[in-house]
Amino acid sequence: MSRRHLLGIAAALFVSVVPLGAQAQDYPSRPVKIVVPFGAGGPADVYARVLAQHLGETLKQPFVVENRPGAGSIIGTDAVAKSDPDGYTLLLMSNTHTVNETLTPNKPFKLMNDFVAVAPINYSDLLMVVHPSVPAKDVKEFIALAKAKPGGLNYASSGPGTPYHMAGELFKAMSGTDIVHVPHKASGEARSSVLGGHVQMMFDAVTTMSNSAKQGQVRALATTGTKRSELTPDVPTVSEAGVPGYEATIWLGLMAPAKTPQAVIDKLNAEITKIVNRPDLREAWAKQGAVPMTMSPKEFDTYLRKDIDKWADVVKKTGATAK
Repeated sequence: MSRRHLLGIAAALFVSVVPLGAQAQDYPSRPVKIVVPFGAGGPADVYARVLAQHLGETLKQPFVVENRPGAGSIIGTDAVAKSDPDGYTLLLMSNTHTVNETLTPNKPFKLMNDFVAVAPINYSDLLMVVHPSVPAKDVKEFIALAKAKPGGLNYASSGPGTPYHMAGELFKAMSGTDIVHVPHKASGEARSSVLGGHVQMMFDAVTTMSNSAKQGQVRALATTGTKRSELTPDVPTVSEAGVPGYEATIWLGLMAPAKTPQAVIDKLNAEITKIVNRPDLREAWAKQGAVPMTMSPKEFDTYLRKDIDKWADVVKKTGATAK
């Protein structure tokens, strides 16, 4: 190979690498949008705004949260999938997305093809609550009531495929009960339905429903993790309260459109990891029942693929549908 040919190859490689490095170094040079495909007031919205504030402070550009709920997260997610892969439109996602890969196969996007993993944020348990008018003081009494009235009790969710929906379907399957799913457009609407007594039960994020339980607006029957939540230490887990082996949580993460430069992905991951490891943030989140998560983009990609497989199995076993 001639010296001239070698120099040509070297020059081509230099030209192809420099823009990526420069792009990461200059990123962000304008405001960044974080699309939350869920309604305002829920965990995804709350933690997206916390993340946006800290990213804006460290990266010296505004990170703006835009809520685009609907169709169990599909509307907002599709909008991000169709946006430019330049790091200026990001997706705040949850296990709703990994569930929907099986529950709603005919979506206009495929999660692991049209997006790239950026970083996880945190996870939290769910709280099983009933309206005070429901004559059940614990999980066993609720199961007995549901079995005495097949199809007579309802549970609310923020839409098909959401953690609230799947927690309910898993509970039905493992407890042998027939409880009617009542989907809503957003978690705030579902929460209001239970608080107002229009729907009897809900699995809601402990971070947002624990205060209502402490105020007596709803009755907390159980939490959904493997151990009791520090927020509600007197409330047993579903597993210990009558459904052995039951577990369901809600976790949040960030993704970007496919083909977003890897250097930008790595920069975002590094900054998010720093943020969720901040002692003051970890302490504040602990009081809310949220546990920080940290992974590299590759590790988060693996985590997402495993979660897709996990919920595919649950959908198959429970017969859950997107309604």
